[in-house]
Amino acid sequence: MDSIAAPATLDDPLYYLRNFETVLRWVSACHGDLLDDAEHAFVAGVAALPTAPRALLTRMVMRKGELFRADKLRYPEIGPATAALEVLEAAGWVRRDGELTLEDLFRLYTKAELGRALAPRLAAAGLDRRGRKADWLAALAEDQPAPRALAEWDPHGHLTLCYRLTVMPLCERLRLMFFGNLYQGWSEFVLTELGTFRYERVRLDATTRPYRSRADLDAWLAVHACRERLEAGEPADAVAADLPAGDTGNPWVEERRHKLRYKLARQWEREGQLDRAETLYLTCRHPGARSRRLRVLERRGAYRAALSLSEEAAAAPESEAERQHLGRLVPRLHRKLGLSRPAPPAPPATEEWRLTLPVTGLIRAGFVEGAVAAHLDRAGAPVFYVENSLLTGLVGLLCWDAVFAPLPGAFFHPFQSGPADLHGPDFLARRRDRFAAAFADLETGAHRRRILDTFHRKHGIQSPFVHWGTLSEPLLALALDCIPAAHLARYGERLLRDIKANRAGLPDLIQFFPEQGDYRMIEVKGPGDRLQDNQRRWLAYFAEHRMPAAVCKVAWEAS
Repeated sequence: MDSIAAPATLDDPLYYLRNFETVLRWVSACHGDLLDDAEHAFVAGVAALPTAPRALLTRMVMRKGELFRADKLRYPEIGPATAALEVLEAAGWVRRDGELTLEDLFRLYTKAELGRALAPRLAAAGLDRRGRKADWLAALAEDQPAPRALAEWDPHGHLTLCYRLTVMPLCERLRLMFFGNLYQGWSEFVLTELGTFRYERVRLDATTRPYRSRADLDAWLAVHACRERLEAGEPADAVAADLPAGDTGNPWVEERRHKLRYKLARQWEREGQLDRAETLYLTCRHPGARSRRLRVLERRGAYRAALSLSEEAAAAPESEAERQHLGRLVPRLHRKLGLSRPAPPAPPATEEWRLTLPVTGLIRAGFVEGAVAAHLDRAGAPVFYVENSLLTGLVGLLCWDAVFAPLPGAFFHPFQSGPADLHGPDFLARRRDRFAAAFADLETGAHRRRILDTFHRKHGIQSPFVHWGTLSEPLLALALDCIPAAHLARYGERLLRDIKANRAGLPDLIQFFPEQGDYRMIEVKGPGDRLQDNQRRWLAYFAEHRMPAAVCKVAWEAS
């Protein structure tokens, strides 16, 4: 099914229809056993339609919302929409008018149109015809009018006919089957054809799909609906009541379900409902849930329980972030319990400078790092602003084949910038041999050729590690001349242990010393700026492994 990666050309006026049909074919081939009779009938029915109705249906599916004004469905390649709409209406996929809410009405029609159609209502409410449309809506909504047919809203026919697309939920389910998520949409095809995005081509077939059963899809959609309700401001209690409770056994569903449970617990924590928050954190598998539970126990004054849980966490911390949190929490708990405080381990020493600079245009623009780079840069010792891009890019180029290995459940559509399990607990374990092969090149010196060759062969292809706009061949060559292979190995090891946490927090600048074959990383902090936790962890790691890094604290010269 690799051919899916090549979308229809934009020279074809019906390119969007070809892309939609590609998705339908893919879903039928790889997810046919997950479709019910109505969905099978829809896929077959679309294929049997004449071109114009198929194209109009696709246009409506790819637009936002379910309601469309007939006079706005104008597409030159389709022609008059009336005949196509009649075919779609006969199929039951669109419905004329139906019941419209007041909000629907105000979303579909202009102020002038509404002023004519709703003139009696506006007058009865004492609203000025010259007033704002938003004010009209707010005032009329106070009476909470029930949804009604367009003819009831507009008995004199001032408003244009509208149609409701009835198959949008079905099409959203098909989109979920194809992309494995609902944040990617039909524009992915267009952006790929335009060259805006390019994706690695990975072998795809029915074994790579993320959903094993229709129940998995139903659970994913239920979790998605609950998340949208929470983000829209609905009370956490109401959302939690509808969240699927049982473990589906599907990692893609469970990751999202537990992430939402974490958000619900955080909301209860903010609202002061600490008992409910702790109960939910207790059974939540989202990273950080145990640390949040410790915070809740401390807030409740349950110091003994918090200390016991801290000791359990210290024996097997889930991440460096949790270990760092415990390092602050445990002494505090000992103090509150009247216990002798454990001696904290001495942090590795990081070199620190203080630099006073004149106020320049760069500093006025807020780019303190650029001002420091300009101050330190000199012939034979160039400085680059790289932050999280250079070291991460070197590892991404070195390990490209491991990252894009066609493992089951890692890739299931052609528009993925990285594997779906990138942040999963088994990401490294499933690819250990492949990563070991890449890291072996660091021991032999073959890594330079591998990295530069990948840079040329894969340039511009989306990657979770490589940010092409910040990398160039001269920069990579300089880095490979100056950064020892052993240091790249150390960096890669830590990055891959916890990609989500460790992909950020790296120092802002790097300075190279080509004559000595050396380098140093520099974290810049302006007045009042403090090190963040992930930066502290990276600096401690650099110090522990004798990798050159320093913190540069900047002050301004007095005017």
